[in-house]
Amino acid sequence: MSQATQPPATPVDERGGNRQLRRGAIGVVGILFFVLSAQAPLTGIGGALPLAVALGNGAGAPAAYLVVGVVIAIFAVGFIAMSRHVTEEGAFYAYIGRGLGRRLGTGSAMLALWSYNTVQACMYGLYGFIVSFLFDTYLGFAPPWWVCALVTMAVVQVLGSLNIDLGARFLGVLVAAEMSILLAFALVTLFTGGGPEGLNPGASFTPSAFLAGAPGIALTFGIASMFGFESTAIYSAEAKDPARTVPRATYLAVATIALFFAFVSWMVVSHYGASQVVDAAGSALESGDGTVLLFAAISDALGPWAAEVGGVLLATSLLAGILAFHNASNRYVHSLGQTGIFPSVVARTTRQGAPYVASALQTVMALLLVMPFAVLGLDPVLTLFAWFSGVAVLGLVVLYFLTSISVVVFFRRTKLDTRPWQTLIAPVLAAVLIAALAVLVLTNFTLLIGGSVGTALPLIASVPLVVLVGVALASVRRTTPDADTPAAAANLAGATTH
Repeated sequence: MSQATQPPATPVDERGGNRQLRRGAIGVVGILFFVLSAQAPLTGIGGALPLAVALGNGAGAPAAYLVVGVVIAIFAVGFIAMSRHVTEEGAFYAYIGRGLGRRLGTGSAMLALWSYNTVQACMYGLYGFIVSFLFDTYLGFAPPWWVCALVTMAVVQVLGSLNIDLGARFLGVLVAAEMSILLAFALVTLFTGGGPEGLNPGASFTPSAFLAGAPGIALTFGIASMFGFESTAIYSAEAKDPARTVPRATYLAVATIALFFAFVSWMVVSHYGASQVVDAAGSALESGDGTVLLFAAISDALGPWAAEVGGVLLATSLLAGILAFHNASNRYVHSLGQTGIFPSVVARTTRQGAPYVASALQTVMALLLVMPFAVLGLDPVLTLFAWFSGVAVLGLVVLYFLTSISVVVFFRRTKLDTRPWQTLIAPVLAAVLIAALAVLVLTNFTLLIGGSVGTALPLIASVPLVVLVGVALASVRRTTPDADTPAAAANLAGATTH
């Protein structure tokens, strides 16, 4: 490698510890793998589609993914415009801090951490349950779900402390495997003309099909499918040419997720037939395993072996998602250590630029969130997975809204970009649309978590509470003696101009 193309050396602070992430370590494809891993396509379609069909708008559920994709694409216009001027790590933290001030920026960082940690914890619950089931099916004994989760936490801790490019390659293998089987099923169904009623795109993608039944429920699960796309900006400090890599990865991620989920879910509907898919989804949910809707279709299309492989890939899908959110959380913790909000020790990195202290902290957080459910003997799917997934979705929607407002404020104040569509019209439109989505999430929150109002209220209350904790923390830690890196200094300079 020539000197011109070699990544810059990892800086070392005066206390003898590395505190910078590895620059130029990951490109568009690598970032895309992290994003697609966070989406966990096999888990998302297998788990959410039966609910969207049975309780939402039936055969029109595939259209919900496209509608949510359009909303997120509009949001991405302002998001990307800001990414060209704010390239330090932290994403929501940096963006909202620059536009709406350091205190709210820190509050948003705490909310992002809470959202990523809760989604990571909920995935551990479902993952532990599935792995225990696989052990029982193939080896004849079923270890407790929490034992499976604990062992995997150790594996994720090791992987999270390694080079980011190695993590991207590992995730690439897992994502390629789960997307391949979904794509194979979808293509076979497409080229064989669908099921008993044919392909019938009009039953899924016309306005009347989308608006049938309860489209708000389908949209709620569609929002959940987009969870984590914003992590494209989280890796900006490690990206090759972030001003180009982040925008390309963001648009590619949004388009891939929306189109892929819509296409595969349409093929599931086509397999059963538009008039029969609601009954099929309802039967799957009544059996206690909603994934039967997808895996029965895969088995019919590809053979029984595919359903067997799909069960294993469902576990690896969750593992990929856990690692993706673990890495995303690491970057937030590292950023907060860089700017002095957290103790500087959490910003320490290995010589390869991996945030090993932040990684260890994330493992401890996962342990604290997961183990109470094990100690109390609660069902890992009906409680841990369901409750925390609802919290994570609500938290991310709030962050999308604050980011859209921040984009408008930032560009109105700095005049760095005066294009009206990118800096005013699209962000304002996104804020309005995302506010509407937030109302849908709140309206359907008890359904999303599968619990009662008494359970929903404290979970909802946790979202503003963690924001207030972040605001209070920023108010207490006004000075930032540890923000001695160029990226941190630039972040603080921009965030405190008002």
